[in-house]
Amino acid sequence: MTVLPDDVLARELEPTVERELGRHLSTARDWYPHEYIPWSQGRDFEGPLGGEAWTADEQRFPDAARTSLIINLLTEDNLPSYHTEIAVNVSSEGAWAAWLGRWTAEEARHGAAIRDYLLTTRSMDPRALEDARMRHMQEGFTAINPGFLPGLTYVSFQELATRVSHRNTGDATGDPIAEQLMARIALDENLHMLFYRNVIEAAFELAPDQTMVAVLGSVRDFAMPGHGIEGFGRMAVQIAVEGIYDLRLHHDDVVMPVLRKWRVFDRDDLGPDGEAARDDLAAYLAGLEEQADRFEEKRDALKARLAARV
Repeated sequence: MTVLPDDVLARELEPTVERELGRHLSTARDWYPHEYIPWSQGRDFEGPLGGEAWTADEQRFPDAARTSLIINLLTEDNLPSYHTEIAVNVSSEGAWAAWLGRWTAEEARHGAAIRDYLLTTRSMDPRALEDARMRHMQEGFTAINPGFLPGLTYVSFQELATRVSHRNTGDATGDPIAEQLMARIALDENLHMLFYRNVIEAAFELAPDQTMVAVLGSVRDFAMPGHGIEGFGRMAVQIAVEGIYDLRLHHDDVVMPVLRKWRVFDRDDLGPDGEAARDDLAAYLAGLEEQADRFEEKRDALKARLAARV
C-alpha cells in the first residue's frame, strides 16, 4: 500500500475543505446561547457575593439524564485538546485553518450554553462540576489512533454520536427548556458530521486503501472523547441502560449510516491492504451487532425484573 504523507493528504484535500466550509457557512444558522437560558430562575451562590449554598434537594433530572449531561458538558469543555489533535496535522492558514476556527468556535458555544443552563437552574452541584472540569481539562485528550486520517475518520463518527447523545439527553431530562437547548446543539453537531464525512469521502478517492485502514481503526477502537472522565465506564453503562446512548444506537444510527455514505462495502478500488481492512471491518461489525443484541436482551430482562417488584 502506498502511504501518502499527512501533509500531502491535507494539501490535496484543501479544495474539498474549502468547498465544504462554504457549504457549512451557507447552511449553518447563528444562534445565541443566552436566548436558551432561563436567567430568571437564577440566583447567587454562596461565596464572595453572599448567595445561597447549593443543596442536594435542588438537583434535577433522572439519574441517567444527569450523568449524560455531565459527560456531554465535560466533553465540550475539553475542546482545546480536540482542536490540537487535528490542527497539528494541517496548515495554520487557508481553508483548513478557517474551518478549524469555525468548528472550535461553534463547539465552545455548546459548552458555554450547557454550563449556563445547569448553573442558572441550580440543577447540579456547581463545585463538583468545576472540580470535574479542572480534572478533565488538565488530563487533556490523546487520540487512540493518532494521525491525520485516523483523526478525521474518528470525528466523522464522533460528531454523529454526539448529535444522537445530545438529543436523547435532552429528551431524557423531561425539561422542555433542556430539550430545546440540546436539540439546538445537536443541529450543529450534525453539520459538523457532514463536513468531516464529506472530507473523508474525498479522501477515499485519493487514497482508498489508506482511508479504509483508518476507518477500520476508528470503528474498531471507537470511544467517546470523554472516555477519560473519572468513572466513565460506570456512567456509560448507566446511560446505555436508559437508552440514551447504547450499542444498538451506535451500530444502527452512527456507524452504519456513515459507512453507507462512503460506500465502504461497495467499493471496487481497493488493493490488498484495503480489502483486508474491509474484511476485518465486516467481521467487527457482525460482532458489534451481536453485542448489541445481547445487551438489549439483558436490559429487557432487567426492566422486567424491576417492573415485577412494583
